[in-house]
Amino acid sequence: MVATVHTWAFDVEESAMVRKIVRIDEELCDGCGLCVPSCAEGAIKVIDGKARLVADKLCDGIGACLGHCPRGAISIEERDAAPFEEVASHAVGPSVPPHRATPPFAGCPGSRVMQFAPRPAAKTVDAEADGASESALRQWPVQMSLVPPTAPYLRGADILLAADCVPFAYADFHRRLLAGRAVLVGCPKLDDVEPYVAKLAEIMRLARPRSLKVAIMEVPCCSGLVRVAQMAAMQAEWDRPVEAVVIGIGGEVLGEV
Repeated sequence: MVATVHTWAFDVEESAMVRKIVRIDEELCDGCGLCVPSCAEGAIKVIDGKARLVADKLCDGIGACLGHCPRGAISIEERDAAPFEEVASHAVGPSVPPHRATPPFAGCPGSRVMQFAPRPAAKTVDAEADGASESALRQWPVQMSLVPPTAPYLRGADILLAADCVPFAYADFHRRLLAGRAVLVGCPKLDDVEPYVAKLAEIMRLARPRSLKVAIMEVPCCSGLVRVAQMAAMQAEWDRPVEAVVIGIGGEVLGEV
């Protein structure tokens, strides 16, 4: 059974038109909530253990939520629906349906989108003696598969696309690479890179980042992450250069391209 907006809408939809809009299959949906933070318009909420489209006018039909459903329960269809209202969706924001108080986050806590200022290391004698540095991380989540293209910290940002071994090998990762950048983390050897290309292209189209730097290890398989960025840039017609830095297994910077 597929959830319909007429069952779960919180206001009356008028002036329907045939357009693209999200469709959620209730039988496939397990209520994990991973789709919720990916919808910047707040069109999706978990209600009674299932993801629901709360109002047609909040859904832009782009489908930023599609790649975040592990069950394949979300698709795009064309049907009669109220026109998308950008002003209304911005007023609501992610996860908040119209005319309702802001509820607790309903999805997996590990995938909740957060943005914050860097927090300094504890100012203790031991920290000073050890040369402890500040964390430059300004967001959550960081894994490519969990970051929604609509995340606010991506808009107009300088983005770092880092192979997930780089922070372990490069001791100065936070200060030299991460500082001032939004970060996406992935592994081109262990992960399916096709969704990476699609998601990064969508980020380039929607967020219009200012720059993209790719940080990879010297091992041959890691160069696939640079190709991911280049292919995404071509798909999105993003006309800025893709920079890359190569880190050696011993922790040294081997070069930049």
